[in-house]
Amino acid sequence: MNAFKLNLFFIIPLFFLACDGTTNPSKLFEIQLEGNQTEFQKNQVVGISVKNLKNKEIEKITYTLDNKAITLNNDKITLDQLELGAKTLTANISFEGETVEVSKGIKLLAEHAPEIYTYEILNVYPHDMDAYTQGLEFHQDTLYESTGKKGKSSLRQVDFKTGEILKKIDLDNTYFGEGITILNNKIYQLTWQSGVGFIYDLKAFKKIDSFKYNQSKEGWGLCNDGNKIFKSDGTEKIWYLNPETMAEEGHFETVTNTSIFNKANELEFVDGKIYANVYQKESMMIIDAKSGAIEGVINFAGLKEKVTQHQNLDVLNGVAYHPQRKTFFVTGKNWDKLFEVNILKK
Repeated sequence: MNAFKLNLFFIIPLFFLACDGTTNPSKLFEIQLEGNQTEFQKNQVVGISVKNLKNKEIEKITYTLDNKAITLNNDKITLDQLELGAKTLTANISFEGETVEVSKGIKLLAEHAPEIYTYEILNVYPHDMDAYTQGLEFHQDTLYESTGKKGKSSLRQVDFKTGEILKKIDLDNTYFGEGITILNNKIYQLTWQSGVGFIYDLKAFKKIDSFKYNQSKEGWGLCNDGNKIFKSDGTEKIWYLNPETMAEEGHFETVTNTSIFNKANELEFVDGKIYANVYQKESMMIIDAKSGAIEGVINFAGLKEKVTQHQNLDVLNGVAYHPQRKTFFVTGKNWDKLFEVNILKK
């Protein structure tokens, strides 16, 4: 018997074994969830089992959710994980001297529906009508702004009371400027689709470094909690970045009690919450910065009608919190006004 026939002799049985499904875990076992659901609210208690498709002798089953062990109580699991969004539920099954894993995708949603908020205008200030606002943030009493569009993108230091541009750095014409945040005497600025961001010395107002994006494909909004930086990228994900390396060290997903939401744009962090402009909408989300739960929605309807109407007028975008005044400042793309507002529960 030659070598070819010998190899064929061994390969053919293996082929039929694979086709029979006995080496494919998904053909042996299947995770079953109570009610055959795949979407659940945080803290929901759910019955779980493994369907034994080939009547194997199971010795042990353990479960993980996104690689973190979860405990069974009377064949039920409690979905009390901190971070919400799309998750992978895995069963590790020991049987007949073997161990395999089978998985099922689920969505973990917020426990409660978002509360509705409105606004009251406290003051109105002038704003550069040519500024396609993409990022807005206060440092002490000075406003910093990032503008977009290729050939018009910039980083600005602004006197918010007069609208005067105190300092300005123009980006190269190839870049579309996006969100900014200020941390440890540095200004961090995103670009949209170039896969790169810039770092500036706050006091010198001078570019000192750049960074590349990792898993996120685009740059939208930035904010920080004093320790880490949060970044939106046009998807349902908000990434948290190490400010020393700008490495993306993880993410959460923005969710309501009914769905995963992917419209977070410009960001601002205040007291454990991320305030995020909703892309192309006259509204803003209030997001829990640990879980991703959308806890509130602010309706800014009517604000756009209060600015000068012109052909380049675009949507609401730009939110900055003034810690000393304890008020929010909002504007939009090519708006000639900056509004100081209070946020009120409706």
